[in-house]
Amino acid sequence: MHTKISKEPTILRRPQVQQRTGLSRSTLYQYIKDGEFPASVQLGPRAVGWLESDVSDWISRRVKLARQGQQPASH
Repeated sequence: MHTKISKEPTILRRPQVQQRTGLSRSTLYQYIKDGEFPASVQLGPRAVGWLESDVSDWISRRVKLARQGQQPASH
């Protein structure tokens, strides 16, 4: 019998997002403000996180732009 394993969404906290993207905290929040990075998900009154899939998609788009010789919006 074959069972299908579905992957549950994974939430990344800010330090993990920074490590994965190489962005500083201030740049991360500036990109969010400018609409250039996925918005965070409210986890609690003082806790936010990002969907791992959103972060991975953002990284993939940045790599694709870089390899096409295009510069992403900069500050």
